[in-house]
Amino acid sequence: MLEYQERIQAFLDASLNDIDVPERLQAAMRYSTLSGGKRFRALLVYASGLAVNAPLARLDTVAAALECMHAYSLIHDDLPAMDDDELRRGLPTSHIKYDEATAILAGDALQTLAFEMVASDSSGLSDAQARNICLKLAISSGQTGMVGGQILDIQATNSQLSRSALENVHRRKTGALINAAVICGALCSDDISKSQLNSLSDYADNLGLAFQVVDDILDIESSTQELGKPSGSDVENGKSTYPALIGLQKSKKLALTLYQESIVSIATISDNTSLLEDLAKLVVERTK
Repeated sequence: MLEYQERIQAFLDASLNDIDVPERLQAAMRYSTLSGGKRFRALLVYASGLAVNAPLARLDTVAAALECMHAYSLIHDDLPAMDDDELRRGLPTSHIKYDEATAILAGDALQTLAFEMVASDSSGLSDAQARNICLKLAISSGQTGMVGGQILDIQATNSQLSRSALENVHRRKTGALINAAVICGALCSDDISKSQLNSLSDYADNLGLAFQVVDDILDIESSTQELGKPSGSDVENGKSTYPALIGLQKSKKLALTLYQESIVSIATISDNTSLLEDLAKLVVERTK
């Protein structure tokens, strides 16, 4: 994992250094994208792509696009109009470091940069691959995915959703972009079957929900220092969570079940799924 974390960090650094934008905007984009983070979505791109023999150069571009999209979502999620958080990855959030207007524009720029990266001639992707990846990224990050999940989450503030409604929020808000990372990595391959894509999508759906369940758990059990963001913010902000709905121990059991189902999903796609398996394990064992 460390090898690919370092690889994507260097690629992002170079990519964000080469853009022709006003200095303050570039600084804000670099700050929010390069300041730490597990690079989990990028790692998923590499893991799924390598499982189906996708070229590394293509995976670099798509992994960077997913990280830009993720960084944009975090910037906007932290804004006063959303979660109003002042700490992210142990550092001041973008609107605290710069100002609210700069943070909004940095997020906007990172979102569009993600599509530019994939559509660029330098991506190494075929026209069909670029189109399919852009489409998947748009659907997963837009109104039917991440953005749709965010508005549902906001509307549910100070109320406890049913289990099916809560799962719908999490699958959109968090799971959709995780699914996009896995599928977009696979779409970089010149030889990917429908059955492989279906198996990888099942893996990603289970993993995405497990990721959010664990997030809900960590908000209770971990400290602000461990998380790099305020702990207990879900309760403070009146968020609907799995521990509040089914209890802490049942939430832990659910995360483990989802992890096991994700592993079963990819058992037959290829003989190179070890990184996918390691990432799934990381999700349920992480402490931050």
